[in-house]
Formats: sequence, C-alpha cells, structure tokens
Amino acid sequence: MATQQRPFHLVVFGASGFTGQFVTEEVAREQVSPERTSHLPWAVAGRGPTLSSEVGIIICDITNPASLDEMAKQATVVLNCVGPYRFYGEPVIKACIENGTSCIDISGEPQFLKLMYWKYHEKAAEKGVYIIGSSGFDSIPADLGVIYTRNKMNGTLTAVESFLTIRSGPEGLCIHDGTWKSAVYGFGDKSNLKKLRNESDMKPVPIVGPKLKRRWPISYCRELNSYSIPFLGADVSVVKRTQRYLHENLEQSPVQYAAYVTVGGITSVIKLMFAGLFFLFFVRFGIGRQLLIKFPWLFSFGYFSKQGPTQKQIDASSFTMTFFGQGFSQDISPVKNKPNIRICTQVKGPEVGYVTTPIAMVQAAMTLLNDVSDLPKAGGVFTPGAAFSRTKLIDRLNERGIEFSVISSTEV
Repeated sequence: MATQQRPFHLVVFGASGFTGQFVTEEVAREQVSPERTSHLPWAVAGRGPTLSSEVGIIICDITNPASLDEMAKQATVVLNCVGPYRFYGEPVIKACIENGTSCIDISGEPQFLKLMYWKYHEKAAEKGVYIIGSSGFDSIPADLGVIYTRNKMNGTLTAVESFLTIRSGPEGLCIHDGTWKSAVYGFGDKSNLKKLRNESDMKPVPIVGPKLKRRWPISYCRELNSYSIPFLGADVSVVKRTQRYLHENLEQSPVQYAAYVTVGGITSVIKLMFAGLFFLFFVRFGIGRQLLIKFPWLFSFGYFSKQGPTQKQIDASSFTMTFFGQGFSQDISPVKNKPNIRICTQVKGPEVGYVTTPIAMVQAAMTLLNDVSDLPKAGGVFTPGAAFSRTKLIDRLNERGIEFSVISSTEV
C-alpha cells in the first residue's frame, strides 16, 4: 500500500460524532504506543473537528462529494464513523474507490454491506483498494472467532454456535441512539434485504457434515446456564459471506454458523419478549418508526439514549463471546458420520460499543497498512474474515485486550 504518496496514513471521518470521538482517541493511543517503530501520520475529518495542531484536520461534508474526494486523496485508509451507513456510507466508499483509497467502516447493517459488495467489489478490485465493512464489535469478534476456532481444531470444523454475554456494572448498560436508528431503519426495510438476497442468484455454499439445527427463539444453554435468544445483528450475515469467500477462493471447508445472545433468567426473557414485540410492531409503520427514533430510551426500556453511556457505565461493561464448535478428525469422513471432535473457544473484551469497537477498527486499519502481503491479492469489498484471515489481526487484538482463547477441545 503506497503510504508514502499520501500525507496521512489514517483519516478518521466523523471524528466529532459520538463513536468517532472514541475512535479518534484510540488512534491517538496507537500513535504513542511503545511498540511503534515509525511515525503514524493521521488526521481527523468532518464538518468541524477540533483537535491539537499536531493532528491534521480536514474539513469535509457528506453532502459535498468534492470535499469527500479531497479527503480521500490525502489518506491511505479512511476510517468511516458516519452512520447510519444506509444513508451516509455510500458517498464515502465511492470517493475512496475513485481516489485509490482504502476504507474501513463499523456498519452492522446487512443490507448496506451486501449492496456495497454488489455495486463496488469489481471497481475496488480494479483500483487495488480494500473496502472492509463491519470492522467493529459487529462483526470482528464473531467473524474472526469462527476462523480462530477453525485454526485451533485438529481436524475439519463444520459447525459453530456462538453465545454473546454482556456484563454491566451497578449503573447498567446504555448505548447511543445512533445504533438504535440503524436497527430501526434496518428492520423497517427488511423486505428489501430479502429481495437483494434473492436477486444475488449465488450458488449455495455446500453443507459439510450434519446440518446445524436452529434453536427455538427462546432456548436454554446448559453449558452457560442461561436462556438465550437469536442474535439479530450482522454477525450471521457477515460470517456466511466470509465462509463463502474462504470456500470459493481459498478452497477451505465452509463452516455453518448460528449466533445467540444470553439473557439470563426467565424474568429477563419476559422483559425482552415485551420489548421485542413492541419494537417489531412499531417498526412496521412509518409513524411507528418516527416514535421509536424520537423516544429511544422509552421503547428500548432504557438501553438506548440520545446521550449515550456514561464513562462509569463504559468502564464497568465487558463481553464474552463463547463458541461451541463441532467437526471431524482427519481420519474421519464428514459424509454420513457424526462429528467426533468438539471445541469451545472464547473471545473476551471490554465494553462493546466504545472500547472494543474502536480497538477493532483501528487494529483493522493497522493490519491493512502493515500486513499487505497477507491480504487478498486484489482489492475489493470484503468482510473482516475474508480480508484478514491470514494476517496478524488476532495477535494485535490479543495485545490490546480483546482476547482469543481455547477453553476445551475433546474427541468423542
């Protein structure tokens, strides 16, 4: 990647936004890291970001394509923090591709991610740039967690279930309403996502070993002693795209995947059922979506707010994502046999939205800059797993507090 030709290796676009501020702080920490052996020139960009004179400042606006071009021309990699991406993501990607700049975002919006692939993958490949979405908590822990589990299994991994557990302190959890808006618009436009999938006309990825059975909408996980519900974020969509890429391009055996989130005891289950029913009812109508967006704290039972979490809430929060995988030893054929290897791995880390997400996004960018020979040979629009499966990104995350580990591995 031709970093010498651009004044800035990294540019944080949307640096003054809620999440952008945390990403900016993470880039600043990366710049002064004791492990750094070279200078990291970087800048912030947006309508009016203000930082010390040691950091480059680029004034640009999502509604002004010329200003986005000027930003892209000065960067090797743009870290795009401006969402919802379904409204504001495409102009940045277009400007980056046209100006030979790679781009990373933290979108958890499956429709946007798929649409950008269909519209821009070939153009990005022609330019030799990398457009990598969902590079925050959605969906680096899940996507790379499946790859890590596959790499640690002494055999062929065929299926994985992940269970996300979020822990909070005495003041509880809170998420900024930007994420809430993305969810409201995403669920409100679900029919178009289904239409996009149907129009893609791609061959199904082969199923290796027994088909992974989906759990009930509310199920009990004995291993974790907790009830769980399906995880409705982008993880399943992203992991499936990664597995398709690894199968079609690297001839790796595809892994089936399902994602769940633990919700504790039966009281929590009942609360979530009511919240989910309210949400799914209101999101179907225009006026309902307006109410959901106007009163996030009310309709999310306090989990989302326009103010976002306090620093105390952030400091007291953490996550664990547990992966239960099954597969076959090298001497057993997956055809008509039962899996004879089970493996359990974990990804653990700090608060998901404003600590883990900035770390994941910045380390993805550093991997783009430093592990060029291990990236896909041509550019394109990629998932994190497709782009980084052969890089040192997992090692970088481990060093910064997002820990990947094997809990157990047994042959039965």
